[in-house]
Amino acid sequence: MGRNNPKNIKAHNDKLHKAQDKEKAKKAARAELLKTMVRKFNEHKDEK
Repeated sequence: MGRNNPKNIKAHNDKLHKAQDKEKAKKAARAELLKTMVRKFNEHKDEK
């Protein structure tokens, strides 16, 4: 029972890609949050 048949290879790759997509989405969400924080900080700095 290894990954050496097409069904198991596909299951493994699907699981792997799902995890990679999840990490990528986390990174993108964090980057967007940081962008908004910087934007708000700069707006507040300009008001003074």
